[in-house]
Amino acid sequence: MFAIFKKEIRQFFSSLIGYMAVTVFLLVLGLFIWVFPDTNVLDFGYATLDSLFYIAPYIFIFLIPAITMRSFAEEISNGTIETLSTRPVTEMQIILGKYFAALLLVLIAILPTFIYFYSLYALASPVGNVDVGGILGSYFGLMFLGAVFVAIGIFCSSVTSNQIVAFIGGVFLCFFLYIAFSYLSQFSSFIGKADYYIELMGLDAHYNAMGKGVIDSRDVVYFLSVITVFIYLTRTALARRRW
Repeated sequence: MFAIFKKEIRQFFSSLIGYMAVTVFLLVLGLFIWVFPDTNVLDFGYATLDSLFYIAPYIFIFLIPAITMRSFAEEISNGTIETLSTRPVTEMQIILGKYFAALLLVLIAILPTFIYFYSLYALASPVGNVDVGGILGSYFGLMFLGAVFVAIGIFCSSVTSNQIVAFIGGVFLCFFLYIAFSYLSQFSSFIGKADYYIELMGLDAHYNAMGKGVIDSRDVVYFLSVITVFIYLTRTALARRRW
């Protein structure tokens, strides 16, 4: 698995994929936080990074499928997936190697945003007058959300040999699981607490819950469960292709 992981990391950073992913993420976030008039912190008047944690998931919806679309689609298209399968590694090791490589790239993109946190901390009046618990909880939520999107992107890449199809499928699934259940829960036709449970099926409900500064084990279990489901689906897709 570690050999697959190293191979994927080398491919990310031997081309423009890794550098562009990090640059685009930080550039777009920086514009929203410090430049655009409706969202920048300086005009807002409060020491908060809410705009970062609101915008970042939508950037991830497009950025992460762009990172993962080649993971298996390229192997299938070039015919190297069969060669890879003959190596002394299991299907799960191949999947996890590619998964953790893409996840590391996402975490590398998130890490420099702590500069924004430090800047906000220093600019607050008085210094340090920020909701540290809420911001750190939001960071944990963003990392878990990125991990789920990577699992979805890897799955979409495993069911097609076309990278564009994998990208579009990844964007659709990430967007649907993130926002669709929240909108569905707003329909007035639900009885009792049905709307509440439908909302809990979506990623955004658990992501927003972490943003309150409380790391609830139920939210962690939910994210880990979704990741496990999509990794299992990826394994199933590869197994069916082999047979």
